[in-house]
Amino acid sequence: MVSVGGVVVRAHCCPLSTYQKPMILATFKMISDVTCIRFVKHTVEEDYIIFVKGKGWVSKVGGMQPLYYGRGCQVENICHELMHTLGLYHERTRFDRDRYVHINWKNNMKGKDLIEEKNCIKKTANTLNVMYDIESIMHYGPYFFSKNQKPTMELINNPTSRMGQKTKLTNLDIQKLNRLYRCTDIIKYKF
Repeated sequence: MVSVGGVVVRAHCCPLSTYQKPMILATFKMISDVTCIRFVKHTVEEDYIIFVKGKGWVSKVGGMQPLYYGRGCQVENICHELMHTLGLYHERTRFDRDRYVHINWKNNMKGKDLIEEKNCIKKTANTLNVMYDIESIMHYGPYFFSKNQKPTMELINNPTSRMGQKTKLTNLDIQKLNRLYRCTDIIKYKF
C-alpha cells in the first residue's frame, strides 16, 4: 500500500476500547516520528487500512487492508502487522536470507500451522537495497513456531547476536519504509 506523498489512510470498522485506541495511535506515532508516512482518517479513498477486532494479529501485503487485532494485542504486535500492511514481508523470507540464517525445517510446526511454514519460503520481493536485518521488528526469534522447543532458525555468522524483537523499529526498518515511500526528508533515526 504505497501512496503518493507518503500518506496512508485508515479507518476503524468498529468502536475501539479506551485500551485499544491509545495503542493504535502509539503505533501510528512510532512510524510517523521516523518516516514521511502520516495516518489520516479514511473518507472515500479506495485504499485504506481498516482495524478489525478478531483473534490474534493478522494483516497482509497489498490492496484494501484489514488489520485484525485480538485480545492481548500490544503496540509491537500492531506495528509488526502494520508494517505488512505498508508493504514489508517477514525478513526471513528474503531471497538472500540463507547467507544470514539457517531454517530448521524439521523443527517448524506443520498441519494446522502450515501457514508459518509457508511464511519461511523465500520471496523475490524488493529488498530496497537495505541489508538483511536480524533484529528487525519483521524478523521472528529463533524459537518462534517451534514444535519441539528446538530452534526454527539459527544465525549463520554470529550465533550470539540477538535475532528478532518486537519492541521497536530498527534503523534498517526505518530505512526500508523511507525508501519504499520515497521519503526525501529522512526524518530522525533512532540510535
